[in-house]
Amino acid sequence: MTIPQAHLNYILQLGDNALILGHRLSEWCGHGPVLEQDIAMTNIALDLVGQARSLLQYAAQLEGKGRTEDDLAYLRDVWDFKNVLLVEQPNGDFAYTIARQFLFDVFNYFLHEQLQQSKDETLAAIAAKSLKEITYHLRWSSEWMIRLGDGTEESHEKIQTALNDTWMYTGELFNMNETDQLMLEEGIGVNLTHLENPYRQKVAAILNMATLQVPPKGWMQSGGKEGKHSEHLGFILAEMQFLQRAYPGAKW
Repeated sequence: MTIPQAHLNYILQLGDNALILGHRLSEWCGHGPVLEQDIAMTNIALDLVGQARSLLQYAAQLEGKGRTEDDLAYLRDVWDFKNVLLVEQPNGDFAYTIARQFLFDVFNYFLHEQLQQSKDETLAAIAAKSLKEITYHLRWSSEWMIRLGDGTEESHEKIQTALNDTWMYTGELFNMNETDQLMLEEGIGVNLTHLENPYRQKVAAILNMATLQVPPKGWMQSGGKEGKHSEHLGFILAEMQFLQRAYPGAKW
């Protein structure tokens, strides 16, 4: 893999994470448990889609083939997406959505904190701007983990179950593929293995306040960054890309 290709792939990994999680959260619009949280999830979804747009615009520029961020979002197939498996998991009930959001938010916070130091000035600027939003996302999801975990017997059971079922996707967050390794060597990317300890410590601290148990270590799912996805991503893209594929080049 060449350095320019790795650079493009790295930006796509980041952009796809934001795009797919943003779309997932947008599915809650109008269906939240209470109006305030319906609006909160919609706003977080908008933040993520905004971050995805900045990253995919930059990816299109690096690619140099005349494509736009819309082309990258709406005209790529499942195997071309490089997001981690965690962000494409179904919403399930509110507890599953919170568990997924929290586990990704903690990672995303530490990742963007480090990306501010990237030698890629454009990426560093995007990271600095995004970190302000991600800090809020992490506070929101952490508060809900505590509220559900230390709430009623039913809410505690539901969030613990969701956490247990989602935990298997956290290992992939710290896997260094060829793209990650090359970008680290170029001073553009982050050493993901160095993020794991602070990640586990932060997660454990919040779970302790929530009276929740850290799930036991076990088999970890991976492959998303290599284009090997769960069946869920296909359904996301079928919905997200339908209009553009049915009416190519359509404009509002």
